[in-house]
Amino acid sequence: MMKRTKIKEAPKHIGEKIKVAGWINSCRSHGKIIFIDIRDESGVLQTVFLSSLKTEVVEKAKLVRDEWVVEIEGEINKRPGAAKNKDISTGEIEMAAESINILSEAKTPPFPINGDGYDIKEEKRLEYRYLDLRRKRMKDNIIIRQQASSFIRNYLIEKGFIEIETPILTKSTPEGARDFLVPSRIHKGEFYALPQSPQQYKQLLMVAGFEKYFQFPHVFRDEDLRADRLFEHTQLDIEMSFIEEEDVFELIEGMMSNLMEKVFNRKIKIPFPRISYDEAIGKYKTDKPDLRKDKNSDELAFSWTVDFPMFEILQDGSLDAVHHPFTSLKDDDIKIFEKIDLKNFDKEKLLKLKAKQYDLVLNGVEIMGGSIRTHKSEILKKTFEVMGHSPEGVEKRFGHILEAFKFGVPPHGGIAAGFDRLLQTVLKEKSIRETVAFPTTTSGNTAVMDAPSFVDENQLKELGLKLRKEEQ
Repeated sequence: MMKRTKIKEAPKHIGEKIKVAGWINSCRSHGKIIFIDIRDESGVLQTVFLSSLKTEVVEKAKLVRDEWVVEIEGEINKRPGAAKNKDISTGEIEMAAESINILSEAKTPPFPINGDGYDIKEEKRLEYRYLDLRRKRMKDNIIIRQQASSFIRNYLIEKGFIEIETPILTKSTPEGARDFLVPSRIHKGEFYALPQSPQQYKQLLMVAGFEKYFQFPHVFRDEDLRADRLFEHTQLDIEMSFIEEEDVFELIEGMMSNLMEKVFNRKIKIPFPRISYDEAIGKYKTDKPDLRKDKNSDELAFSWTVDFPMFEILQDGSLDAVHHPFTSLKDDDIKIFEKIDLKNFDKEKLLKLKAKQYDLVLNGVEIMGGSIRTHKSEILKKTFEVMGHSPEGVEKRFGHILEAFKFGVPPHGGIAAGFDRLLQTVLKEKSIRETVAFPTTTSGNTAVMDAPSFVDENQLKELGLKLRKEEQ
């Protein structure tokens, strides 16, 4: 039995008989000749069926339609000069078909898959995402995604980083967005939370002595959806011990420069410009300035926004961390913060304190954000209390990390990238969903699957839950 050959390998077999398998890309009948273009993940191949073949072979060739799955055997020949197709990698060859085997028939797709798909409603494309992913643009995006993650992984490993996975079922802590909660069957009335980030785990890994950590975690945030936001997305998460901001800048600039050149074939200049938060707001009216000379150009303009305020004031008058509570203050501002009286403090004075926070911006989009962390328990406790948490509340929610800090914690810091958003920006896609295989829709439904959906009452009972009438 002849083994299958990938279509991209067909040019190596001129004058030989091979078997290819895939989807019908197109069919064209010209009298006594039938042309069938067959497609697999590696490319497209033109096959030629002559009327001189066995009747059953010709009849099958006439029968097939676009997107049917078939096997075709035949001899690979060079195309005549005028028939060459420079637009495809197999454009200088064709197969003189000898047989065709129909493996699977296909309904007519609900939309064409031979274009870029931008003119098709996103809801329909996501409903039939497995068909949408057949189009070349989408397939290329997913392949580039894999190439980018593979490059970053190898780059960091060569720099001495260790890839460590952290839990998906974790504790609900305030991190800026609503948590997705998971009820516990064993501990009735108690809940896990899906992580908004691995923030505390990666800091605990620094306490554990893993000085260079990274992973590509899935993180979950129950927040309003838009073109660059999903309920579930992939991060690139990095943390290091015994470092300062300059170490992070050097690592990321080297990584991004190499990534752009090796994967995206784009050259960028390093070091990236650094713009203080105050300058960005004053000059560009945003902390995510677009430094391209022509906003519609293909230029990749990276920059750092640095020296963010540590705190911001919310509508209810309370204070919150601009980045997150684990962010360290600037050295001089730590001294000021240490003298703050928790019973009587000036909020305006706190709003002037600066943090060791930094964002990496690309063409006006924040693609990475991070900070040097607070590694002193007393400063961390005070930060939480300034934000309105009681000492008891701090102990209840963050006692585990405060306890860990009692056993010797190194100075540390890191950065995280929204990996999907990074790809979206570099590829100039209008939606983050163009870089993810099965994303949630803008209405919060999971692509292809009927989720969220109601579950059986027995499942709820087992979890100790019951829906109120107005929720049913």
